[in-house]
Amino acid sequence: MELHTFILGVLQTNAYVLIEGDECWVVDPGLEAGELVEFLRGRGLAPSRILLTHGHADHIGGIDELREAFADAKVTCPAADVVMLTDAEANMSAPFGFPVSFNPADATIDPGDELALGSLTWRVLDTAGHTPGGVSFYCPDEGIVLTGDALFAGSIGRCDIPNASSRQLLDNIRKNLYTLPPETKVLPGHGPATSIAAEKQSNPFVKG
Repeated sequence: MELHTFILGVLQTNAYVLIEGDECWVVDPGLEAGELVEFLRGRGLAPSRILLTHGHADHIGGIDELREAFADAKVTCPAADVVMLTDAEANMSAPFGFPVSFNPADATIDPGDELALGSLTWRVLDTAGHTPGGVSFYCPDEGIVLTGDALFAGSIGRCDIPNASSRQLLDNIRKNLYTLPPETKVLPGHGPATSIAAEKQSNPFVKG
């Protein structure tokens, strides 16, 4: 599998392009997706999904640019965060002075679901807490988990915002991320990559 990281927008969101065979996904298309569109067109790729870890504006802001370029891409959102696509208050863009909203998701996902990208299976893990529906995407064969804003290198997602729960987030990290193999590579929504082992050992917010 090929994996490409793009750091997008003023909040420097990590957007990911996953490629397996002739199929690809875009995960969390930041606030500005022009760079993603240019890359995909240059490679002759059309994403089958625009996959979201959660519904905050800095992770969904590029949806329309991608939809305009790739009409068949299915915007796939955690079920408990679907309102955030259409509501600028809920996705936190209005409170920060740049209200954005989008058409409803084409498909929803829940923890426990599995998604196929080519020959690879990705498991949807419950990492809600930063948002009500936040999820992570784990591929056992590749040893990779995309954690959105649940778990970062040395930090966790903010919980001092509306509809967030620190207890829920910490419980889900311990139960659904820290139980992954220690060598699993963590690709977060912001900042550098890390590993499950490193975070269990030294993350000051939630140790193993």
